[in-house]
Amino acid sequence: IEAGAHPQWEFGIQVFPDTPEQTFEGIDLLDPTNLVPEELAPVRRIGRLTLTANPTNFFAETEQVAFHPGHLVPGIDVTDDPLLQARLFSYLDTQLTRLGGPNFAQIPINRPHAPVNDMLRDGFHQQADHAGVAPYRPNSLDGGCPFLAGEDISAYVEVPQQLPATTKVRAAPVSFDDHFSQPRLFWLSLSPVEKDHVVQAFTFELGKCYEQAIKERELQVLANIDGRLCADVAAGLGLPVPEPTTPPAEVQASPALSQLGETWPVAGRLIGIVVDPANGLDGVTEVKQAILGQGMVPLLIAPHGGTIGDGIPVQRTFLTARSVEFDALLLAGTPRVGPDALGGRDAKSADPADADEAAVDPRVRLMIGETFRHGKAIGGWGDAATAFGAAGCDPVDPGVVLGEDPTTVLDEVVTLLGSHRVWERFPVTSA
Repeated sequence: IEAGAHPQWEFGIQVFPDTPEQTFEGIDLLDPTNLVPEELAPVRRIGRLTLTANPTNFFAETEQVAFHPGHLVPGIDVTDDPLLQARLFSYLDTQLTRLGGPNFAQIPINRPHAPVNDMLRDGFHQQADHAGVAPYRPNSLDGGCPFLAGEDISAYVEVPQQLPATTKVRAAPVSFDDHFSQPRLFWLSLSPVEKDHVVQAFTFELGKCYEQAIKERELQVLANIDGRLCADVAAGLGLPVPEPTTPPAEVQASPALSQLGETWPVAGRLIGIVVDPANGLDGVTEVKQAILGQGMVPLLIAPHGGTIGDGIPVQRTFLTARSVEFDALLLAGTPRVGPDALGGRDAKSADPADADEAAVDPRVRLMIGETFRHGKAIGGWGDAATAFGAAGCDPVDPGVVLGEDPTTVLDEVVTLLGSHRVWERFPVTSA
């Protein structure tokens, strides 16, 4: 944001017929765990949120924000979703305590842009200076003011709704007992590489669980979702595969749930540029300007801090940089072992005495290797192939761009960035 790369989110809605059953295509719309496939109800984009500034006072502008699902605009009303209905109460109840009383709407970050004329007076932290003498209506002392807004300009319109004759009971709808069709829909909609990531995530998290019973219960849940998913996770945990207790749900996959095949804007992405002044800085300035011109943020990674070349500022060093910071990595040649690449100073380093003068800095090797394994785009020019080889990356591997012209390399890396990850780099084991 500080660099002018303002992140944006589009606001989309799905619209369904308003039926007494409050269902759509057999899906209970009041169950907050359900999703409706976009193939059945396309997402209509109706707005865009853009962040244009960072907080100047984190406590005042972030910690004191009072979000509330009851803050509605004309045309939007709440449903009978029991989770939403509970939150209409719980958000307000929490803020009364968290923000010190009923007047939290007067805190600057929570004030509406339009003037408000209400009768909410007194109470802790009252900061408004209300006019008039009658904090109630109807009244004669203030001539009946304030009057209610007319229907043509009112902020909220109550829509009459006829309720059928029924009995109020303390029970969840029968449809809430369907625990497996939705996760099965999600699983079947993923590509093989995404399924592998789901298997790895379950295996990793359950592998840290010390309660055997919890692992076994979760495997039973996975068995009711998909047999292959359960078998792969069970293999990683070294546990037997349980039989499902319910037959697999008959669902239709929703390709819209998969990330593969889609592209996204690259604005706001962070691009690391690894340089070594000893090798020259050809193309570095041009690449930085090209990155900025596309709304992305270049971060220069050098052997030392301060500036290099003709006063080019360094944002990261081999000591401070890690691959998780960057969406893609560029190499302006092959950086040699830095003078601080000592195990006692940087645990990512090897002992320079064990390497010859031409060796690649071990911290850069690690950064390249991590970037490659995380499926991120990598590019380089000059003799960057040497660094790629030292990190175990072949220039012919998917998502590895090697060329002579820095801006051409950047263009190819930016194209890869649109897909978020180089999915072809992951070996597929799940079908």
